[in-house]
Amino acid sequence: MYLPPQFATTDPAIALALMRAHPFAQLITTDDDGFPFLTPLPLHVVEAGEGGEGLTLLGHVARPNPQAAHLRARPQALAVFNGPHAYMTPRVYPDLQRVPTWNYLTVQARVEARFIESFDDKDRLLKHLIHDHDPAYAEQWRGLPEDFQHKLMQGIHAFELRVLELRCKVKLNQHRRESHAAMLRLYEQGGEQEQALAGWMRRLNLGTTEP
Repeated sequence: MYLPPQFATTDPAIALALMRAHPFAQLITTDDDGFPFLTPLPLHVVEAGEGGEGLTLLGHVARPNPQAAHLRARPQALAVFNGPHAYMTPRVYPDLQRVPTWNYLTVQARVEARFIESFDDKDRLLKHLIHDHDPAYAEQWRGLPEDFQHKLMQGIHAFELRVLELRCKVKLNQHRRESHAAMLRLYEQGGEQEQALAGWMRRLNLGTTEP
């Protein structure tokens, strides 16, 4: 992605926070003709070491999904996590000769896939996803008949995505400090997306003091 230096962050804590808060990612591969192929899916983040070292993502697709064949033939792919986003009005500037834009946070992870084949490893992966999104369902899952669980496991391709490179973009008009206070006030009065951006502005100390 296009990543101007003023919007690039190398802080792994920001990327990890975004990936965990917005786990419904887009996994992008290429088909046999070289055309991009995309699957929206939840991914569970596993951090093996400090500072983002040894980062892996766990997920699965349905057995008929051709993306599994793409990953077996070409294991490297791109996982995209989109955070909050919203319009930014030029009214936040003290001068008039400005234009509208869009603010957003996103993470792109270049990954390499390794398929998970055993029942126990697939079960462990699914339990991670259940814990992330529906922990109350965990007991029901454990109580399902074993033959039924095996049948369900046969219906998915499960994989571990080892992160080779993280690129995190935080576009909050950092290079226009004169806009921050007004932008923060407007976002705090807006809807869910705007308020989420306001939270990130406060976390990064943007607009919390006058220029």
